[in-house]
Amino acid sequence: MERTDPWGPPGSALQPDPVLRAFEDGVAAIGRLAAAFGIAEEWAARTPCPEWRARDVAGHLRCIADDYHEYLDDAPASRYARLLGSGSDPQALARKQARQNAAELAALPDATPHEHLAAFMLSARAYARRLPSVWDLPHHQYRGTIVTVAAMAGAATAEWHLHAWDLARSLGADHRPADPEAVLAGWRAGMAHHPATIPGTVPGRPAPRRPPAAGPAPAPVPSYAVPRRAYRTDDPWPVLLRASGRRPG
Repeated sequence: MERTDPWGPPGSALQPDPVLRAFEDGVAAIGRLAAAFGIAEEWAARTPCPEWRARDVAGHLRCIADDYHEYLDDAPASRYARLLGSGSDPQALARKQARQNAAELAALPDATPHEHLAAFMLSARAYARRLPSVWDLPHHQYRGTIVTVAAMAGAATAEWHLHAWDLARSLGADHRPADPEAVLAGWRAGMAHHPATIPGTVPGRPAPRRPPAAGPAPAPVPSYAVPRRAYRTDDPWPVLLRASGRRPG
């Protein structure tokens, strides 16, 4: 693939520096979390992904980092592009990707979770080095919307941070990106088939005003609450967590 002049599809507004910084922040966070796992039994801990233990998240990360290389090699005619190009509804796409994830996990070489995450980090960083020269090229399309390599880099960035959060939660800890705005922007650009449109205040958009309710106001209930951290309702990180199907509370 060779770089062309930038144009207007999703991802064209994403600049390489903030996206790649957030990308590396996610990879490094996963490395720190890998070091926090000690005995083998800790890798059997449940994660916010109901069907996956921590060891499964480690294996999935290794698989998906390699998949991103394949998708870039074959873009814009990769198997991922063919899947998205079918225009299937998001639920059908999610089911197909879940089957692919399960098959890839089953085919992984026999290795420890630490080894899987070490391989993930090498693969993810090699992928990041490939991106600047092809940043503005088309990667795939969904229902007529062309998604660029830049947007797919944003989607990968969000995936690393979401799975870092999964691993942290399995340890009873927490994870937060250094630049949650960049991570959310990457998700929105790269996930044309699953936009982050969820209930609640979206960063950059004022909350709608409502007339006061009759009678005494109920006691306020925080929208987001996690161990050792209270999220603001306009915080982009819990917006992304909820958009991806996770519960920050």
